[in-house]
Amino acid sequence: MDKTKVKLGIAPIAWTNDDLPDLGGENTFEQCVSEMALAGFTGSEVGNKYPKDPAVLKKALDLRGIEICNQWFSSFLLTKPFEEVEKDCRAQLSFLQKMGSKIIGFSEQSYSVQGQQDTPIFGHKRVMNDAEWKTLGEGLNRLGKIALEEYGIHLTYHHHMGTVVQTMEETERFLAETDPAYVSLLYDSGHFCYSGEDPIACVKKFIGRIKHVHLKDIREDVLQKVHEEKMSFLDGVRAGAFTIPGDGCIDFDQIFRVLEENGYTGYMVVEAEQDPAKANPLEYAIRARKYISEKTGL
Repeated sequence: MDKTKVKLGIAPIAWTNDDLPDLGGENTFEQCVSEMALAGFTGSEVGNKYPKDPAVLKKALDLRGIEICNQWFSSFLLTKPFEEVEKDCRAQLSFLQKMGSKIIGFSEQSYSVQGQQDTPIFGHKRVMNDAEWKTLGEGLNRLGKIALEEYGIHLTYHHHMGTVVQTMEETERFLAETDPAYVSLLYDSGHFCYSGEDPIACVKKFIGRIKHVHLKDIREDVLQKVHEEKMSFLDGVRAGAFTIPGDGCIDFDQIFRVLEENGYTGYMVVEAEQDPAKANPLEYAIRARKYISEKTGL
């Protein structure tokens, strides 16, 4: 892959989990970003322990040669007034603009079961009707236009387990409902695989709309356990369903090939949330960096 086009980042969720604060609760922001740099990554997403003041955060990251490449944004376009979502979105866009980031990662959290500790992740997700699809698409188009034209930031949408856009079919519908000029896809190999989709078929199908990439692998035996024991998404994370590229069942050679052949430009971010007490974050970050280097030359 071309180093001038593709950069490598890693998400802080391997060190401290925002949804399960007891996982990595002892790990500090300074340890997290220092180990990211030590492992050879130049980009980071934003975690709950990161300083909220852009100047303070930027100084800490500059010292380590790291930049913010994306931040998760929970939208509620189906259940809250648009103006309320817009206000929250603008606040985050302003922060990201100050950080020099070009990407915001949306996820519609209306009716989401991803954060419900006692709800099985399979069989309980919301399926949108036509009116809801229209509301979501129109809202994303409006916010994507604001993000790009006023802040210089691309709105990318993260398909995610337990949410209204999870499957390949739903992702296809979401892309049909949104304007390519203002809304792009955040492709996540692990979430497509977890949902029962072929992540290689998905990257091939959606490559024209992908502007940000999350690289995560799946431990097939743990995923089987999630199905059999009717586990929640959070319990699946705790059990180790997700891991770093090269440590699970996904064929990343083909994913990297599709990205390269289609001239993908942007960040590839290792996002592999698991229990840091079981999977040492620095060790796994180094392993992920080595694997990606061997496979892509980056």
